[in-house]
Amino acid sequence: MNAQDETGFREFVAGRSPALLRTAYLLVGDRGRAEDLLQTALVKTYLSWDRIRDGQATEVYVRRILINTATSWWRRRWNGETATDRLPETAVADAADRIAQSDEVRRALLRLPARQRAAVVLRYYEDLGEAEVAEALGVSRGTVSRYLTRALHTLRTKLNEEVMA
Repeated sequence: MNAQDETGFREFVAGRSPALLRTAYLLVGDRGRAEDLLQTALVKTYLSWDRIRDGQATEVYVRRILINTATSWWRRRWNGETATDRLPETAVADAADRIAQSDEVRRALLRLPARQRAAVVLRYYEDLGEAEVAEALGVSRGTVSRYLTRALHTLRTKLNEEVMA
């Protein structure tokens, strides 16, 4: 890699790492695993940097690596559920409620299949259009729409079950 390419890669990493780390975190649900995922994606990007010509395509390329790698990791791990007792209700409404609700959404998101989770993260957290999500996932817009419909239905069902419990 020449010095100009090296500088371009460093600038990309410096400028986009926080957003890509957020995406990675939402895909895997753990800060350490998200950092590992982003590192893996950036290494793969670095190795292919001389073939990436379009600056706009770079982020799409890295997101696709994040999604594919997270999906690969998800397929390898054990997906069993762990039974837990109901948690007691909180007595005081404060910032903890908002944090708990955010955590419930995050946990529900992590229970989605990897491709549905990736579609939700890209569409609603990264604010990409369906066409951009389709491109990042390597599927049609119809498939993205199907992923999102199923994922949102599952999330609503799971979150309503937790509220009613």
